[in-house]
Amino acid sequence: MKTNKKGLPPKQKEELFKVVKSRFEKNMNRHKGIEWTKVQEKLEANAEKLWSLNEMEETGGEPDVVAYDKKTGEYIFYDCSAESPKERRSFCYDEEALESRKEHKPKNSAMDMATEMGIEILSEEQYRDLQQLGSFDTKTSSWIKTPAAIRELGGAIFCDRRYNHVFVYHNGAESYYAARGFRGSLRV
Repeated sequence: MKTNKKGLPPKQKEELFKVVKSRFEKNMNRHKGIEWTKVQEKLEANAEKLWSLNEMEETGGEPDVVAYDKKTGEYIFYDCSAESPKERRSFCYDEEALESRKEHKPKNSAMDMATEMGIEILSEEQYRDLQQLGSFDTKTSSWIKTPAAIRELGGAIFCDRRYNHVFVYHNGAESYYAARGFRGSLRV
């Protein structure tokens, strides 16, 4: 059931909390010292962030809390699915790349979909932090925020994990592959 940014219906909200709480409890190593009740309170107080979290879940991201920012008082969620989220694959990097394709255009771009979902694409540093919590993208890859200097030259960067090592690669921003998606973060 697709919703709008005004909020989630009570039943959908209840289901989302059940799934995310269960994941939170099964993966305590990702968020030592963080209490679920406080995370849920923050989400309850912010319908738009809750909607974004639901979008992360519905597109296969399996979002989980990975940190707490003491300066801002925000909990930070990352997509923690083993592979790049299934419903966010086969996209080029951004709108400019999408527009540059004359034929065989993908249905969207990673940056545009992230914006529509109300999330941020992971940076290289965030991607490396995620990889400290487990082994992610061992069969897929994920676009990451590309520095402006690289993007201005037509490129974009992505990461994966192979041979127990995180690799950073480059490609033309207009490229897209069935095994490449993107991971996001959400601050609540």
